[in-house]
Amino acid sequence: MKRFSFVALAAAVLSAAPALAAGPVPVVAAENFYGDVARQIGGAEVTVTSILSNPDEDPHLFEASPSVARAISGAKFVIYSGIDYDPWMAKLLGAARGSDRTVIVVAGLTGRKTGDNPHIWYDPNTMLTFAKVLADELSTADPAHRSDYQDRLIRFQQSMQPLRAKIAALHERLAGTPVTATEPVFGYMLDALGMQVRNQSFQLAVMNNTEPSASDVAAFERDLKTHQVKLLVYNSQASDPIAERMMKLAKVSHVPVVGVAETEPPGKTYQQWMTSELDAVDRALPK
Repeated sequence: MKRFSFVALAAAVLSAAPALAAGPVPVVAAENFYGDVARQIGGAEVTVTSILSNPDEDPHLFEASPSVARAISGAKFVIYSGIDYDPWMAKLLGAARGSDRTVIVVAGLTGRKTGDNPHIWYDPNTMLTFAKVLADELSTADPAHRSDYQDRLIRFQQSMQPLRAKIAALHERLAGTPVTATEPVFGYMLDALGMQVRNQSFQLAVMNNTEPSASDVAAFERDLKTHQVKLLVYNSQASDPIAERMMKLAKVSHVPVVGVAETEPPGKTYQQWMTSELDAVDRALPK
């Protein structure tokens, strides 16, 4: 994963003071999982444009187009992840200043900062916090529909309960199980499951688009060959020769392999997406 730098916004949420005009509230989300949650909270009162939504595209190779800039300039709400995951969004916002726009930087809502694992949506608590902030901000900007936003927030929170229950059940069975990954994409979820994540310096090197050290590569290979790990998780949207080499070695060594994505698959909600990936882990590590 290529890392970028940008000038961070001063606050996680920059709120718009005036009430919105009649009609759906235009919302732009950098990533489609935030856009999905925005639709679940906003309902018919919002129109949502998600910029990163192609499951076959590496998000870190994305380059913003003029159409993206136009969508942002017309948005009343803009949502992005932050902490260097989508630096192009901060740059576009800097070029399309608007006093009546609300900007939500999701990483800032949970106190995460540059240098932390940027794949924060794999922590369901992040999404619950985001949903609450969004519902409150929409309620402030569009008070006529406040009860609708708050009712949908409650439904969203309730719909997250099966996912949280599945995490708890898997934690009870898998806590302490050694696992490795080619990148830390699934890191927050592995932490939630209580699994012991190995080879983290290798993962960081791949994420930062640098070459892992010879010792890190050797340790990774040894873990696979000697079955010191019970599972390999890989990024299904980003191709890297060293990562592909480890995947092949895992298969030869009969270590289960599970792919995870950085973009929500078409036709699934955030809740369904997370559940399907947990199901894959469950199947890979049977009782």
